[in-house]
Amino acid sequence: MTFRPDMRGLAVLAAGTLALTACSAGSLGSSDDSGGGPGASTVTITYLIGNQDQDIKTANQIVKDFTAKNAGITVKTETRPAGTEGDNLVKTRLSTGDMPEVFNYNTGSLFQAIAPQKNLVPLGDQPYVKDLDENFTKTVTADGQVYGVPGGGFMGGGVLYSIPVYTKLGLKVPTTWAEFMANNAKIKAAGGVAPVIQTYGETWTSQLFVLGDFHNVAAAEPDFADRYTKNQAKYATSAAAVKGFEHTQAVHDAGYENTDFASAKLPDGLRMLAQGKGAHYPMLSGVIANMVDTYPDAASKVGLFALPGDDASKNGLTVWTPGGNYIPKTTTGDKLEAAKKFLAFFASPDGCASLSKAAPPTGPYAVKGCTLPDDVPQAIKDMQPYLDKPGGSSLALEFVSPVKGPSLEQITVEVGSGIRKAKDGAARYDEDVKKQAQQLGLAGW
Repeated sequence: MTFRPDMRGLAVLAAGTLALTACSAGSLGSSDDSGGGPGASTVTITYLIGNQDQDIKTANQIVKDFTAKNAGITVKTETRPAGTEGDNLVKTRLSTGDMPEVFNYNTGSLFQAIAPQKNLVPLGDQPYVKDLDENFTKTVTADGQVYGVPGGGFMGGGVLYSIPVYTKLGLKVPTTWAEFMANNAKIKAAGGVAPVIQTYGETWTSQLFVLGDFHNVAAAEPDFADRYTKNQAKYATSAAAVKGFEHTQAVHDAGYENTDFASAKLPDGLRMLAQGKGAHYPMLSGVIANMVDTYPDAASKVGLFALPGDDASKNGLTVWTPGGNYIPKTTTGDKLEAAKKFLAFFASPDGCASLSKAAPPTGPYAVKGCTLPDDVPQAIKDMQPYLDKPGGSSLALEFVSPVKGPSLEQITVEVGSGIRKAKDGAARYDEDVKKQAQQLGLAGW
């Protein structure tokens, strides 16, 4: 169920040895690394991050702003490979007691895999924990203890839409699937605009109607994730879960896709949307910054709404949480206190502002009191009401169940291209996840 190729697919890039990168802009004060012992003027801690350019840029900005307010603390950064190699390195360094004082890593099932109760410092006694969004804390909690703070903003999985098209045709943002399909019918009848953009030339983009629909699945079957993990629920036999596949088929069968859906790629889809040649694009909010960079007018001309389900009263957004920042139990003494201050900065409005300086937000921050910059694109602003509304958002399935399969993107391309029917696609995906669940040793498989 890999869904973010340029965020997760890039994460499989092989990397060699770790590169130690001193953040000169943020390493204020003495370079003494004594940990605050007698005669030391500063405490030095190291922050382990991913090796992608944006990871490094964000860390540099955070370190610079944090140390400007904490002159007695020096923060160095160290990078690690992404993907499986990085996962193995994190586990190895935790098991050998060689982990830096603070590290950034995944949330959800991969967080559970690093044995947080054994390896991490619990943060439940920190005052800022009460200000963390519940969607986030669910993904960094083990045995009732919170262990991490967010390292960025949420991403939403919804429908990016052309505001000018909606305005011209007098359409309203849909809160049910029936309303969405009615809008598509009006757009097609008006001519000249593809109702739904699909870009199967990059197969990962085909999955949104399934993965972004999980808020609706959870609203209809609150225990689906738990039963799914135990092999007691299936996509093909769940009336709620199969709808994502059915919706993928329905859009194709109605002829609502762009004519080049089979070969178009993400840049084509973003261009069509930005130029008003396509009305809807089911997509992650993480692509918005790239679209606006290329098409600045899209900042005000493209909005976002949650994938609609059957019940307007339960309409809400499926969200992907940011990575977490953690402190290993091997961090002690003055270094531990410095590390806690560093994490507290991430979980504060000042920390959110620092993140916004480093890169345009992918969505609202997971910290109460943090606000989005006034100049963020409209589609990002559109996410905030869902996060603010009780019950208005739900975690993507990958954060509440470790059961995933590698072939979903190929299956959804087949369903969305008319090659395979929805029920057959759902059943095929149920088979696809079985091998991984067995490899994980999950009960019931």
